[in-house]
Amino acid sequence: MTQKQLDRYDIIKRLIRREINGTKTANLLGLSVRQTKRLKANVLQFGPSALQHGNKGKPSHNRMEDEKRQKIIKLLHKHYYDFGPTFASEKLEENHNIKKSPETIRQIMAAEGLWKPKNKKKKIKHRSWRLRKDCYGEMLQFDGSYEHWLEDRGNTQEMCLLATIDDATGQVAKAKFDKHEGVMPVMAFWQEYMEENGQPRSIYLDKFSTYSMNHKLAKENSDTLTQFQRVLAELHIEEILANSPQAKGRVERLFKTFQDRLIKELRLVNISTMEQANEFLKTYLPKYNAKFAVKPHSKANLHKQLTKTEKNKLPGILSRQTQRTIQNDFTFSFKNQWFQITKQQPINVYPKDKVIVEERTNNTIHIRLKGKYLNYKTLPIRPPKQKDNDWTIPKTQEEINQSKAHAPSVNHPWRQRSFVKMAVRQKEPSMTF
Repeated sequence: MTQKQLDRYDIIKRLIRREINGTKTANLLGLSVRQTKRLKANVLQFGPSALQHGNKGKPSHNRMEDEKRQKIIKLLHKHYYDFGPTFASEKLEENHNIKKSPETIRQIMAAEGLWKPKNKKKKIKHRSWRLRKDCYGEMLQFDGSYEHWLEDRGNTQEMCLLATIDDATGQVAKAKFDKHEGVMPVMAFWQEYMEENGQPRSIYLDKFSTYSMNHKLAKENSDTLTQFQRVLAELHIEEILANSPQAKGRVERLFKTFQDRLIKELRLVNISTMEQANEFLKTYLPKYNAKFAVKPHSKANLHKQLTKTEKNKLPGILSRQTQRTIQNDFTFSFKNQWFQITKQQPINVYPKDKVIVEERTNNTIHIRLKGKYLNYKTLPIRPPKQKDNDWTIPKTQEEINQSKAHAPSVNHPWRQRSFVKMAVRQKEPSMTF
């Protein structure tokens, strides 16, 4: 089953256990109430397999033959690479007796990069105050705030407070001080959160570079993801990007309150280090939530609880991942450090294989190939190039003149034949006429 189907199964189980009603289930699944009832009945009768499509694994009955598709692609590249889909379909029918609809040709041209679909004009929507989500864990708002949280005590530099607040309850689910809002601190934050609470259904973020590719060329390519976007995609957590600070006002107001109250609380207990501040948050947040949190509309907790296997995979997913190519001597470099792939491996490794280097939040390096982790060792210096010492070439004419050819000995097998012939000739009597 796919991750989406597993997610649906989790929601249907909550409906069966009567944690949520049919209307809420339909909203979460994006289906009608009628379809939700059918899914529930099928799951009760057939189990999780009822959520799989009946045609899974079967080829389409009306798909185009591969040979014909390749012929169309070849003609489009050769003759109609700058045509529109409608015009190209007309010419294919007129000149090559290939009758296909413009929509089919449009899909082929888009897949081959010969046609760029036009963006539909966005309709202007009326904006209004957004209601809270119904369930705890349905959506979390997350952000970081730079401030002199410890004022002039201890380290006077700015620290970043990473915090997430539940949209349904206004409860601060987790907060942590760190040096900055970079990839690794954010990864460590969410790894700790998910190990404690499970996976939320969605996270509301701003367009900071950690969470979104802001370069113009990157925005045009939907496959260009940040490390954090890749994590959310693998965990099947919906990413919601805010277009303004006001859109995720709940977490923004939280920081405004913390900058007023928390700074003073830290001052009262004379905290001067980041470690002490994080320890203080463990007792401060329950008091804060008891004062400011509200009751949700539904008692259901939509956090997906992780199994032991999923928890074991979590550090690998929540890591900075980089691709490297194995060289012919089974080495590769990463951040000015050379790594040697050892002989004993759980999978066959070949030169030119693409491996994934995982930088985990505990500062360890793991190397993955086809889902298996490889054994390796670090090298102190760059491996020297291998030299073939079986033959050498004299560098100068003097070296050539000084080189002496090897003269075989008298009893060498190569000379035995000539010595035998000479001895026979000496024994034969001379003939005179």
